[in-house]
Amino acid sequence: MRLSGKVALVTGAGSGIGRASAKLMAREGARIAALGHTEDELREAVEEIRQGGADAIALVADISDPDQMQDAVQQIIGKWGRLDIVFANAGINGVWAPIEDLEIEEWKNTLDINLTGTFLTIKCAVPHLRKQRGSIIVTSSVNGTRMFSNTGASAYATSKAGQVALVKMLAPELGPHGVRINVICPGAIETSIGDNTEQRNLDGAGLPVEFPEGEIPLGGEPGSSEQVAQLVLFLASEASSHITGTEVWIDGAQSLLQG
Repeated sequence: MRLSGKVALVTGAGSGIGRASAKLMAREGARIAALGHTEDELREAVEEIRQGGADAIALVADISDPDQMQDAVQQIIGKWGRLDIVFANAGINGVWAPIEDLEIEEWKNTLDINLTGTFLTIKCAVPHLRKQRGSIIVTSSVNGTRMFSNTGASAYATSKAGQVALVKMLAPELGPHGVRINVICPGAIETSIGDNTEQRNLDGAGLPVEFPEGEIPLGGEPGSSEQVAQLVLFLASEASSHITGTEVWIDGAQSLLQG
């Protein structure tokens, strides 16, 4: 029970990596605040956690809204009196399009959710994490960090690069308070994030590249949410007690091949 007695906030907990990580941390003893914007999914995730014998609550909130995020964190403190772990995982792919076709509101929406949402999640949680010498994990991506070949993903990649910069800025700021912060960069993972992706006018954009032997050197197949959850657990636990300000790619070497 590597997280016994701890309280974890997981954003984007209704599906995919967030849901798998919430369930795994619950099995390791954590009490889970599952936050997202789809109430039905959150309640299903919370019910699964409770059936496993752990305590969990569902919090419906928009991570890009400061008042909603502050209220969500206060609900956690009101129920359990502490916050030890934050997994800032929620995000969208948004619109992928050539820059001349990408509307300013589409750009802003992706940055508001992915980057500002991460900032607000951390900002609201930090006063409580300092008391517990807690751990923060942020979900970035191979896009914008080691991979720049997905034409049209300018807004998404920029938001993901910004998350890494934010983590590196905060690591020395929060380190003296005993708070660790790290970032994971998944590649192709079997999740439903593609459901909120709009691709537009990409035919003929960029350079055509083929990988006849496959795009993922390690095993040849996309990873699973459960594999990413194991990395999240490691970074949340005392097993990573001297690791901060670090990005970890979990992509089967996909980003090294595609670049």
